[in-house]
Amino acid sequence: MRKAEHWKDYELLDCSDGERLERWGDVILVRPDPQVIWKTPKKDARWFAPDAHYHRSKSGGGAWETRKKLPAAWPVRFDELTFNIKPMGFKHTGLFPEQAVNWELLMQTVRTADRPLKVLNLFAYTGGATVAALKAGASVVHVDASKGMVQWAKENAKASGVEDRPVRWIVDDCIKFVQREIRRGNTYDIIIMDPPSYGRGPGGEVWKLEDEVYRFVELCAELLDQNARLMLINSYTTGLSPSVMQYILSVLVQPKLGGTVSSSEIGLPVAKTDRVLPCGATAIWKK
Repeated sequence: MRKAEHWKDYELLDCSDGERLERWGDVILVRPDPQVIWKTPKKDARWFAPDAHYHRSKSGGGAWETRKKLPAAWPVRFDELTFNIKPMGFKHTGLFPEQAVNWELLMQTVRTADRPLKVLNLFAYTGGATVAALKAGASVVHVDASKGMVQWAKENAKASGVEDRPVRWIVDDCIKFVQREIRRGNTYDIIIMDPPSYGRGPGGEVWKLEDEVYRFVELCAELLDQNARLMLINSYTTGLSPSVMQYILSVLVQPKLGGTVSSSEIGLPVAKTDRVLPCGATAIWKK
């Protein structure tokens, strides 16, 4: 498992009985996590007096219970990158800290290249990978269907001091954007994607990752330059194993461009223990 272990402004303090106890900068949050099925003793006093606690509702969704007034947003830093955090509906904060392992890989790939690289970030959310790529010196096309998430990503780029770097901010359906890029003849050196498990397109089209991922990766492979360096697929879908995504890359990318493929879970170290909380999976083609 690849562990996001270089954080200073984020810490997974503990996890037990379906919840995480986390530190985001100076703010302590308790959030649900369905993978935490163990019931270890909650010895840390912060479990019982967090700054905010997200409670799930039996009827679906949930709500934050706050014990002190939180800022509208606050910064957390990872290495050279700065991100704006705020509690959102459905437990999220606008950042997945385990993705730091992929930001590190991305930045290393860009910085060790012998030429400037062009990156396509699909389902790009609040722009963690976009900001990392810009900071390392790449140009980026950032695509997400949510106007609000793209705006948040712009704010993260500004917080990290890369708002003036070469980036295109695209609010669009990722499949339709990729299809148009193929018709235009555009190519990329790096393609990153973090597709949702389930969703609906602007015309009501149903997206289910297990059903769509092969065809979508097949489309994206057409956008890889002959001298491309990296393709990365991240997933939080429990029914899609790392090995399945690796197999897809080995079938669709490796025969055409060579290189190597690998996959693994990614996770967060649990403070003061030797345990790691699994938080998703990533498959990687690189050359």
